[in-house]
Amino acid sequence: MGKTVIVSCKTLENELTEAVKECGCDYEIHWIESGLHNYPAKLNQVLQETFDSIEGAERILLAMGYCGNSIENVRTGDFTLIIPRVDDCISFLLGSCKNRIEISRAYGTYFLTEGWLKGERNIWKEYEYSIQKYGEKTGNEIFKMMLGNYRTLALLDTGCYSMEKAGAEAERIAEALKLEYRVLPATLDYIKKLLTGPWTEEEFLIVQPRSMVQGADLTLPV
Repeated sequence: MGKTVIVSCKTLENELTEAVKECGCDYEIHWIESGLHNYPAKLNQVLQETFDSIEGAERILLAMGYCGNSIENVRTGDFTLIIPRVDDCISFLLGSCKNRIEISRAYGTYFLTEGWLKGERNIWKEYEYSIQKYGEKTGNEIFKMMLGNYRTLALLDTGCYSMEKAGAEAERIAEALKLEYRVLPATLDYIKKLLTGPWTEEEFLIVQPRSMVQGADLTLPV
């Protein structure tokens, strides 16, 4: 088998590092800053630049989701690109889009992980910025409207970080945002499938060498 390279969202650093260890992989990893998810066009550009910079790869495994279709129109070189069929990293860690939808419907859930908490741009940092810029009353009113469809803030237990430390921070955020706090189990199974295969059509989008990701390709199994 030729050279395999991983390109991953930094939000998944804890989980991917553990999965690589458990699977015994020694693949080269290129990290994409998590804050780029707020800017799909910029993320698209950075992904393309990252792919173009990788030399000698036969296969690139993309450890992230479609993320606002930010991978649309990305071009492959002399490598096959393998992408999980998930909307974002949360569905990746919950095992499927279906699991994420079911949990969201049941609890009205906003999800987070330690990787999310460490991210340079996330909803908590946006909340703090709003309070600082507009004052506590107006800032809270803004976020009450933004989070109107959510009832729960859930920390995913991926088994890859201290739940005591992350949980204390998540509880503080839930209290400030007036959401119920929950801990939900997550899994590394989908990440391990990405690392080792088999790459079924239902779970992965396979982009052939010298081709482009089309919008019509970005379907989700729900």
